[in-house]
Amino acid sequence: MDFLNSIIVQPFADMIGAPDFLLQVLWEGLVSGVLYALIALGFVLIFKSSRIFNFAQGIMVVFAALTLVGLYEHGVPALLALPLTLLVMLILAIAVERVVLRPLVNQPDIILFMATIGVTLFLIGLGEIIFGGENKVMITEQLYIPTGSFEFEPFGGFLLIEQKDVTAVIGAVLLVIALLVFLNKSKIGRAIRALGDDHQAALSVGISLSTIWVIVWFIAGIIALATGIVWGARAGVSFALEVIAYKALPVLMLGGLESVTGAIIGGLAIGILEKLFEIYWGQPLLGGNTEAWFAYVLALIVLLFRPQGLFGEKIIERV
Repeated sequence: MDFLNSIIVQPFADMIGAPDFLLQVLWEGLVSGVLYALIALGFVLIFKSSRIFNFAQGIMVVFAALTLVGLYEHGVPALLALPLTLLVMLILAIAVERVVLRPLVNQPDIILFMATIGVTLFLIGLGEIIFGGENKVMITEQLYIPTGSFEFEPFGGFLLIEQKDVTAVIGAVLLVIALLVFLNKSKIGRAIRALGDDHQAALSVGISLSTIWVIVWFIAGIIALATGIVWGARAGVSFALEVIAYKALPVLMLGGLESVTGAIIGGLAIGILEKLFEIYWGQPLLGGNTEAWFAYVLALIVLLFRPQGLFGEKIIERV
């Protein structure tokens, strides 16, 4: 009876008893969820346009952040280092398309997936050679990202919101809106969507596969840089960020590998739910550290009932 009480009753009693702390937990989960959604969008865009699951998206976050910090450490002003890093990500996108993807056109999906693992290992080695393996500090203040905090007293309690987290959420929302407008309103965006819907039909009307691949990998690079800046400001810049980036995998399983909407909603849901579970169930009952596995368990449960994810298209095979 006590066990059932600790699972069903006590967590919700704690939420009601300390609503200000609940707001703090929800805010922290929202910030994490926004970042998960951003990373997941990089996976979704590349998969929709090329049917390639980009295993390298995680290391792209690390490489973009390291490039930005590395340029600054070598004397490049922060506001100049930012567009130069974007240029590096564009060069990377062109190189991946020319050297890796173009020679593997029409190869089985598993070959293309293995190729992205090769890109991952290459970027890890290149990053260690150029930037070293030690942790670095994100140039938050140099990029004019505020580092203060807001303090509130909701319900007579206390709520602390860091300004860099507010900046991260606002920046992520603006980036997602810009991306959605680009995909739905621009000619190139419609070409990307057409390629995702039907490769053969898109190619038959003159859409260039190589050009679209470069564009979506560059967009994924932009997303990687934005994510790297925000995560770097919160946890420092190191190769450990790659592990954080792979939290997008359960987001994709939950939302669907081809759904932009699923990536956004799935990211927010996992960010908030894993934080709630960690605080109100994980720490009291399991000793904490449930954030490392909760998202994967949740995604697995969803896949048991809906293999294509909540927002993925159901596959119907006729025989």
